[in-house]
Amino acid sequence: MAILVIAEHDQVSVKGATLNTITAAKQIGGDVHVLVAGSDCAAAAQAVAKIDGVKKVRVADATHYVDQTAENVAALVIANADGYTHILAAATTFGKNMLPRVAALLDVAQISDIVAVKSADTFVRPIYAGNALATVRSHDAVKVITARSTGFEAAGPGAAATVEALPAGPDLGLSKLTGRELTKSERPELGDAKIIVSGGRGLGNGENYRRLLDPLADKLGAALGASRAAVDAGFVPNDYQVGQTGKIVAPDLYIAVGISGAIQHLAGMKDSKVIVAINKDGDAPIFQVADYGLVADLFEALPELCSLLD
Repeated sequence: MAILVIAEHDQVSVKGATLNTITAAKQIGGDVHVLVAGSDCAAAAQAVAKIDGVKKVRVADATHYVDQTAENVAALVIANADGYTHILAAATTFGKNMLPRVAALLDVAQISDIVAVKSADTFVRPIYAGNALATVRSHDAVKVITARSTGFEAAGPGAAATVEALPAGPDLGLSKLTGRELTKSERPELGDAKIIVSGGRGLGNGENYRRLLDPLADKLGAALGASRAAVDAGFVPNDYQVGQTGKIVAPDLYIAVGISGAIQHLAGMKDSKVIVAINKDGDAPIFQVADYGLVADLFEALPELCSLLD
């Protein structure tokens, strides 16, 4: 049994979510191969080759793979799908855009967002905004799967795998990336942060968000997040959003400030190792998942908490 993982990378290094996906592939069993499609991506291929559990790295290096557009990568995967019983990608924007195309071209049902592997054909995935877990079994000859990064540990370093070159497929020319704007911040990236301080509508406005949360995040070396209500209200940009329609996170510590705990938000952070909630409403749903809860006025509690951290 051979498994193909589609790598997400920046031509030099592999993205963290791919490491989690490789762990999922290892749990399924069999030889794990990783496909790296890019342009001048030899460094990324070498980085993948040093990941534990990877048996072979297959590299397609061509200029039309520089942006890893979904159509071109999906066609490459289909051209090299023979012999694989499972095809996996991370449940990121890249994976969710590309892998359904692979499933459609193979005429199989995709299994999305798995958080656990029961066997080679049986997997666990969240449903109803994470309020329930469904165990699903696939009888398809090829299982096409996206893996939620918070469900699996990141694969560590291992012995060097073999690297082989693949012929590039054609440039289908169906889409073109016209620009990419990266958010610049001195803080950790939200999806990879070990500590996250997240604010909700209870903060009142964007000025209060910055005035109260920035000092706490600075002291803890934390990333900043927000509920959808805070994002919709214009407190912070969309890329701060944590939840079912935002980023799925599982830091070591998640501090929720002024967040009531709608199920869509809980779906994005309830796998955090330690959850601390600060809210003046003692009946707020966030306290149902919190390890530590403080029923208090956040405008008084946060300055006091910051002073204790000095």
